[in-house]
Amino acid sequence: MAKTLFGGVLGGVALYLVGFVFWATPLARLAYNRLEEPQMSALHQAMAETLTASGTGTYLVPTTGTAAGDLLYARGPVATVHFNIGGFPVVDTGSLGAGFLLAIITGLVIAIAMGAVGARIPDFLSRARIAIGFALAAALYIDIGQPVFNHYGYGYWIYMFFADFIGLSVAGLIIARWFLPRGGIQS
Repeated sequence: MAKTLFGGVLGGVALYLVGFVFWATPLARLAYNRLEEPQMSALHQAMAETLTASGTGTYLVPTTGTAAGDLLYARGPVATVHFNIGGFPVVDTGSLGAGFLLAIITGLVIAIAMGAVGARIPDFLSRARIAIGFALAAALYIDIGQPVFNHYGYGYWIYMFFADFIGLSVAGLIIARWFLPRGGIQS
């Protein structure tokens, strides 16, 4: 069990490093659409003038649930805005630390789940298929589900899918290869 938990920590570190490559390097620019300076400044000013009263949160624009809101939503344009009233540094060490902790916890969850079946599935190829299958299922539904259900466009979400799928797969493969108990089928 200690070996599996140690593997979870190493898997979490690997997950974090893959996420770092995808999101903390210039590669991350592939995920975002760009606005030219005048449009970006106008949108920034509009958010500062309209969203600050409500504060940090996620906004559906236009808000649905009323006749007027539903009509505006059906006509478009629509947006889901993730908004932070105060901003934060581009390289935020606080979120990097919290993200590292989240990656370690995620690695531990993967290790515990795979450890539950590890002794019954002794060969690496079978373990790898399980690790990659769960990584694919999680990233596919969580990431690609967003544009499917909300009509956002696919660019950002496909990028996020690859980042999540690769990170979760690498973590699972590390655990499956070196940190699960050996053994065959138990009767």
